Amino acid sequence: MVEKTKKYKIGKRRFGLINWVGAWTLYQKEVLRFLIVWIQTIFSPLVSSLLFLMVLTLAIGSDRSNVLGVPFITFLAPGLIAMQVIQQAFSHSSSTFMIGKIQGNILDLLYAPLSATEVTISISLAAATRSFMIAIVSIITFYIIIDIQIKYFFLLFLFTFLTSFILGNIGIISGLWAEKFDHQATITNFVIVPLSFLSGTFYSIERLPDFLKKISEVNPFFYMIDGFRFCFIGQSDGSIKVGIIYLLILSILSWLAAYILFKRGYKIKT
Repeated sequence: MVEKTKKYKIGKRRFGLINWVGAWTLYQKEVLRFLIVWIQTIFSPLVSSLLFLMVLTLAIGSDRSNVLGVPFITFLAPGLIAMQVIQQAFSHSSSTFMIGKIQGNILDLLYAPLSATEVTISISLAAATRSFMIAIVSIITFYIIIDIQIKYFFLLFLFTFLTSFILGNIGIISGLWAEKFDHQATITNFVIVPLSFLSGTFYSIERLPDFLKKISEVNPFFYMIDGFRFCFIGQSDGSIKVGIIYLLILSILSWLAAYILFKRGYKIKT
């Protein structure tokens, strides 16, 4: 018998500390994934926001007093946009892992020459990109039909990014945990949607009793929506500085949680 002299060896990482090409390719793949079905991923959230705006405006009428010094419809519009930013960022990253696990192509992520850092950040940034597109389209549409204007562009970018990045990370965690779409729907219906609805989207927390007001002030969704609205009307229910610091810390912690779970192969490795 001929003895084999050459043996297979584990390849070495040849693209430096960060695989920029691989991370960029994954990001592009995730962006194209939602752009292909843009009617569902970009246009549908806009329609939902417009329906909320129309129904509440018609139901309440013109008798509603000003909220935070501005007309109710001007107060309501930014909150509706922020709510869609929250829900769609979560939906994108969670569906990425959920669909990957069901179809079996989650193996592409596991076997690709990508670290857990590159995978989680690329997917979270893609979720943020989807949220930014929804926010831009919604702001332009709302600007045409009602009187809103952006007063703080940098803060608007910052709050939109932090909000979508945090929810993108939470979506990764949820996608790793969920084993079927029923689990995913449970998190959406009993956590994401209620927290976004009860965080000052439709009202000022100044109207709440002191006990409920204190609960709202520890809800991160409140700072997301309140900060986003502040960029349009220049008034807020809470502290903008506290909100930024709170969301910065939460963005780091949520990413670390997503990174650790993916690196350990939580519910995706046997």
